[in-house]
Amino acid sequence: MPRFAPFRGLRYDPAAVPLAQAIAPPYDVIEPAERTRLATRSALNSVHLELPEADLRAGLDRYQVAARLLEAWRHDGILVQDGEPAFYLYSMTAEGHTTLGVIGALGLPGPGEEDQVLPHEETLPKARSDRLELLRATRANLSPIWGLSLSPGLSAHLEPPGEPRSDVFDDDGVRHQLWIAGPNQSAAIAEAVAAEPIVIADGHHRYEVARTYQRQVREAHGDAPGGYDWVMALVVELTEDQLVVRPIHRVVSGLGDPGQLVSAFGQFFDLVRAGDPDDRVVGALGEAGSLALVTGEGAWLLTPRPEAYQAADSDLDASVVALALANVAGAQVAHRHSWSEALASLRTGEAQAAVLLRPPTVAQIAAWARERRRMPPKTTYFSPKPRTGMVFRLLDD
Repeated sequence: MPRFAPFRGLRYDPAAVPLAQAIAPPYDVIEPAERTRLATRSALNSVHLELPEADLRAGLDRYQVAARLLEAWRHDGILVQDGEPAFYLYSMTAEGHTTLGVIGALGLPGPGEEDQVLPHEETLPKARSDRLELLRATRANLSPIWGLSLSPGLSAHLEPPGEPRSDVFDDDGVRHQLWIAGPNQSAAIAEAVAAEPIVIADGHHRYEVARTYQRQVREAHGDAPGGYDWVMALVVELTEDQLVVRPIHRVVSGLGDPGQLVSAFGQFFDLVRAGDPDDRVVGALGEAGSLALVTGEGAWLLTPRPEAYQAADSDLDASVVALALANVAGAQVAHRHSWSEALASLRTGEAQAAVLLRPPTVAQIAAWARERRRMPPKTTYFSPKPRTGMVFRLLDD
């Protein structure tokens, strides 16, 4: 079963920098313009560590810059390490809903051990060398992966003890709070997490990078154990009241005739024309969480036929959509996190069509996890996202 342990967190000193100026979204959702804005907000913003830039005048590559910064911020007292190992209770509150989890060190499997951390989705090809080089240079986990625990009742052990150590709102109005768990609470947390496997919600690539780094260091040091045998993780109970699951929509380009999509989708879906592809119609479909196809010619509601799920060997809308798109010559698929972004891609001509998806249910996610099946790439978007900068973990501690 998973190993989960407290660690001595490295945290910003609020006297050195207000936390609101220091936190940042996860590195993989930061666009270049937002990176510039965060970097300009404060020279101490965590984006300088997560997405560093080379210092050509000093002859430092971007990874050396991050390592130097981390060392300097520790030396100058901007980042202060807690005296004792701890679990960090972490809540994110948005639109009246709170997700409550715990940040700790999640054990990586050793030689010959079965991995009890399960992948949630297939991953798209993506360069992992960047995150690996950053891990080598800083020897620190700068942001947590997000794991979903199949252990029922974990949330009952996460009652926050008193006032939070950190309390901050991000740019989207999400409130992020951090507490340090007490000794008795910590023992119950470790026992609960160890009882059932963990499913990765976010951070598949960072987890794979951590395992790669672990193998490389063990090979170089005679298989000796160390801090590289663990990775920082936010663990949340896989239950309906803890999670907000949003869909990831598809936009399609490369089509000789966008009209062929209607025919291709008609093989697996019943189509009902909803109207013209204007803001009013698409907005209504998006706000209602509808499964829909939108082209320059119109918008259609999609109802999957029962036999379509059988053909896809899946109960997921994303699987049937992938099946339909596989039959469209030249189709190039990209992903958007909101219906408004998908519509914008149509308006600018970046895409010729959009497919608005519904998110899978928490019950579906749990069932697939227990069967150790991977959902198609980009099936789920868990929201809100934990912020980088709430706590860091040093591998050498």
